[in-house]
Amino acid sequence: MDLSVIIINWNSTDYLRQCLASVYRETKNVSFEIIVVDNCSRDDSCSELIRSEFPQVILNCSKENLGFSRGCNLGYSLSTGQVLLFLNPDTEIESNVFAYMMDELRASIDTGAVGVRLLNSDGSLQTSCIRTYPTMLNQLLDSEFLRARTPMSGLWGMKPLFAPAASPVKVEVVSGACLMVKRDVFREIGEFDPRYFMYVEDIDLCHRITRAGYVIHYMNDCVVTHHGGKSSALQTNFFANLRQQEALLRYFSATNGRWYSFLYRVGVGINAVLRLIVMGCLLPFRIFSHTDAHSKVSIHKWWCILRWTIGQEA
Repeated sequence: MDLSVIIINWNSTDYLRQCLASVYRETKNVSFEIIVVDNCSRDDSCSELIRSEFPQVILNCSKENLGFSRGCNLGYSLSTGQVLLFLNPDTEIESNVFAYMMDELRASIDTGAVGVRLLNSDGSLQTSCIRTYPTMLNQLLDSEFLRARTPMSGLWGMKPLFAPAASPVKVEVVSGACLMVKRDVFREIGEFDPRYFMYVEDIDLCHRITRAGYVIHYMNDCVVTHHGGKSSALQTNFFANLRQQEALLRYFSATNGRWYSFLYRVGVGINAVLRLIVMGCLLPFRIFSHTDAHSKVSIHKWWCILRWTIGQEA
């Protein structure tokens, strides 16, 4: 078997249908299998979909939500492909991208993983499809405002996104939404770290791939649509934001030590206070603006993050 496509599903059956259909429709000249791990979705719609429309898919229905890392590792244990592709269920392909990715992955023994250009549903670019490793500085400064105005800065690692679509480029991190890795490399570095439930697991994996002596390539001319890229824009409980902060703390502790992790948490608290002060001062002048709702959501988000830094869940 050339390729094992591993998809972790959680309450995303409608997206999953589009994803599976596109993979079967577009993937050519590659022997592949698809493994879907359902992470204890709220209903049986995933298993019903697989049985009725895609019976060739290997389905494992977990009795608990394993999270992304453990779910991927379970999918890997059920796979047989020489190459592994970890693919989000809310993605869709429109060309034979997997064959091109495999060609690049196999072109050199030094290449451990490859990633692609991700687009939102409206065709806009998802700048998070490649990144540099997290640091205290780039995380505390991270904002859509700064990223949009300084896209070529080394803080973000986005420069290859705006280069001509020529040869693949060496990068530090590619998105776990569509991440292809050699099976031998994945086994050598110890799979996904199961301590990451959601977020940062792809960064941690890329870091360990690089540390093992392999390189990671970004392919600007291979495009995948990632429909869920903007889905949390107006969330109100900010569960995802807090889980991301916790994952970053774990990553910093593992790569830079506990003091660095502690200082990052303090920095996040100071950052939250400063943002709340600025947004609070500006809010009265934006009451009749169409951005008023977004401003209030942002204030609530940073208030929840501030509470988290002092040990209080939102």
